[in-house]
Amino acid sequence: MLMRRRALGLMAGAPLLSLSAPAFGQGRYPTRPVRFVVPYPPGGATDVIARMIAEKLTPVWGQPVVVENRAGAGATLGAEVVARSEPDGYTLFETTSAHTISKSLYRSLSYDPIRDFTAITLTAIVPLVLVVSKNVPATSLREFITWGKAQRQGITFGSTGNGTAQHLTQALFALKAEVRSEHVPYRGDAPLNTDVLGGLVDASFSTLSAVLPYIQSGEMKAIALAHPNRMQAIPNVPTFAEAGMAGFEAATWFGTFAPASLPNDLREKIARDISALVADPAFTRRLVEMGGDVTNYPPARFDQFIAAETARWAEAVRVSGATIN
Repeated sequence: MLMRRRALGLMAGAPLLSLSAPAFGQGRYPTRPVRFVVPYPPGGATDVIARMIAEKLTPVWGQPVVVENRAGAGATLGAEVVARSEPDGYTLFETTSAHTISKSLYRSLSYDPIRDFTAITLTAIVPLVLVVSKNVPATSLREFITWGKAQRQGITFGSTGNGTAQHLTQALFALKAEVRSEHVPYRGDAPLNTDVLGGLVDASFSTLSAVLPYIQSGEMKAIALAHPNRMQAIPNVPTFAEAGMAGFEAATWFGTFAPASLPNDLREKIARDISALVADPAFTRRLVEMGGDVTNYPPARFDQFIAAETARWAEAVRVSGATIN
């Protein structure tokens, strides 16, 4: 009889324990579909990486992870959607360095890129590479700078838009190299690459993934890589440091965020699950083929990275004079 009473007591207490457990704890998150907001159109690098993560997370979590493209306004439209969402883990955000640039680039935003988000993990970095038209008579950084100084009208640099990482990097390079430059903005990589290939613009600082096929085919000349180390995809292209310009680094990075006030244990769980996927050799191989470096930063380190990037791009915005109302 005593054993029976104890058993009944345990059974009676079980529902109370279940109800008091946090919805995201003990394997209970997620219990419904998760949306993964991407602030760019389908098909771009950010969208591809988000879909790679979503595809792998779906069986791990036992719930659909659905990519939702909210493109427009320089990635701020998608960011605004996420900033206004509930911090419950059911809205995630995959974005790029544009997120930290926006804080100093835009005169007015309806959200704060730092305070209104929870940084979860940095997934990958794709360095920028200085590429030039085949019409430019230079094959090294020294030759390119010498040639550029001799151009009365300066060097024409294309970018994917005003205030982008490509534009700001070009402005910093022109200042450091002491060359005149003219910025030519384009609506995306495709038209920019077409005009570099055709010689209508002299050069661009492009993401390696966007110009890798042209470098490999010899249709564009890669002068230097704005990264600490050479990349496996283009092993013969030197870094800026190796080419004589130490400390010149720039990249587009890809990271996962959530709305501000996401509970810390949920933040850690999502970071662990994504990091486990990114560490998979097949995932890593795909990113390397795209011209990227796998980073897999945990939340605390990602926080530090975001702070440093925000300060660095603020200086680049100041130097370039770029601004968007």
